[in-house]
Amino acid sequence: MEAARSGALVTSAIAYAEVMIGAARREAITETRRLFDMIPVLPFELSAAEAYVTLPFKRGSFDRLIAAHALALDLTLVTDNECDFADVPGLRVENWTVPS
Repeated sequence: MEAARSGALVTSAIAYAEVMIGAARREAITETRRLFDMIPVLPFELSAAEAYVTLPFKRGSFDRLIAAHALALDLTLVTDNECDFADVPGLRVENWTVPS
């Protein structure tokens, strides 16, 4: 993240919600909100909802909503959980935890 140019990183409102649930459980809301002060949170809009409808269905996962959001905005999804996104056609995925 530190190597990315200013404004190059964004996150989905869906990812924000998922992270904030975990932050609340750990009583780390204030610290987590500071992170999102540096990373703009993009709203989940109609184009993302329409992309979601086209994806292979997996019940009970935020991942499909996040993938649809990235597809709709033509963004690369950065995750260390690549296997959950491997079956999403056209999705660009990068894992920044693996040395390149």
